[in-house]
Amino acid sequence: MGSGQELYKKARTLIPGGTQLLSKRPELFLPDLWPAYYSRAKGADVWDLDGKKFTDVSSSGISSCVLGFADPDIERAVIGAVQAGVMTTLNCPEEIELAELLIDLHPWAEMARYARSGGEIMAVAARIARAATGRDKIAFCGYHGWHDWYLAANLSEDTALDGHLLPGLEPAGVPRGLTGTMLPFRYNQIGDLRAIVAAHGRELAAIVMEPSRSAGPTPGFLEEVRRLADETGAVLVFDEVTSGFRLNCGGIHMTYGVAPDLAAFAKAMSNGYAMAALIGRREVMEAAQSTFISSTYWTEKIGPTAALAAMRKYRREAVHTHQIAVGTAVHEGWTRAAERAGLPIKINGILPLLNFSADHPDATALATLFSQEMLDRGYLAAPKFNATFAHTPAIVERYLGDVGEVMSILAEAVRHDDIRQRLRGPLKHSEFRRLT
Repeated sequence: MGSGQELYKKARTLIPGGTQLLSKRPELFLPDLWPAYYSRAKGADVWDLDGKKFTDVSSSGISSCVLGFADPDIERAVIGAVQAGVMTTLNCPEEIELAELLIDLHPWAEMARYARSGGEIMAVAARIARAATGRDKIAFCGYHGWHDWYLAANLSEDTALDGHLLPGLEPAGVPRGLTGTMLPFRYNQIGDLRAIVAAHGRELAAIVMEPSRSAGPTPGFLEEVRRLADETGAVLVFDEVTSGFRLNCGGIHMTYGVAPDLAAFAKAMSNGYAMAALIGRREVMEAAQSTFISSTYWTEKIGPTAALAAMRKYRREAVHTHQIAVGTAVHEGWTRAAERAGLPIKINGILPLLNFSADHPDATALATLFSQEMLDRGYLAAPKFNATFAHTPAIVERYLGDVGEVMSILAEAVRHDDIRQRLRGPLKHSEFRRLT
């Protein structure tokens, strides 16, 4: 147990839940052993509080750092913004440049608004859609953040979000008056959405969905969603917070050839700096002026500066092609390693954002053992891989060599039926739960 875990013990007495982001809780990786905190990061490497270096082959900053940590081009731009002063009484011109770039990348869009996180920008999208239509109900598919408009789904049925977010989330603190406003449908199950349209069509303010997450759309699925939105007059919102800037330089919806009315971006658009954007058709976006959407720190200079530098580099270097190549190599490497070890696994996700699970009744214990053994070999690893520009062929080759060794250990643990006995700490959490 290193300094990071000691500090995390203190954090749990001072911060409800221990961390600001559920996805960064050490219990989701390797309880009692995960380093928890970092002192510095560069490229694909992270140093913990004890100075030990790890190669990050897990979430790469919760999939936000497409270029890797502390990319020199982005750092140079941000340092310039800091030296110029990040906040004044006047507005920063970078927000106009950013709007022009986003619209250039997405020719269907005409206007842009900003926030500083994915959850915020999706709340903005829901507000604008409701303002534009004068309606309340939203059909949704996928994960869209922590705000009331979304968690209200679990007011009607406490399992409504199980297939979209995490099982067991209680909507405590969400006003009961929002009951019945959120209507879930499953990805690639167009019958679900048709049933919602049949029952609530003219009450729908929006259809909100991730155009892709763990898999791509079946033929005709997104096209039919677009048609149903047009039929009902609902605003079609694509949540590109996770999927954006992975398969192309922009929204993944461009790969699939279906344009929404609004599209939201965050995470990857600024390579680790706080920035989020909503782009859309003028007639929908103008509804923002009929409601109140405003925040002081949505006007600071660093976010737009980082986003401009990042997206220009994505375009200049065709970074998405590197992500796809790395994802392809990892997918093939996992497959080979599992086959050689005799460990059946299932692989999901788009190529730059992959994950696997062992086809075994105690898959959670195997995932914990995988992280433990990979940590011993110098990796921040889980049964996932978020590809970045900093993951060089040499890093990927070394990683896959160690994965092969660790998968053999997992297979041996299965054969000897002693998976949990090999763990040096508690089992990882596989779902949301209170820590106290």
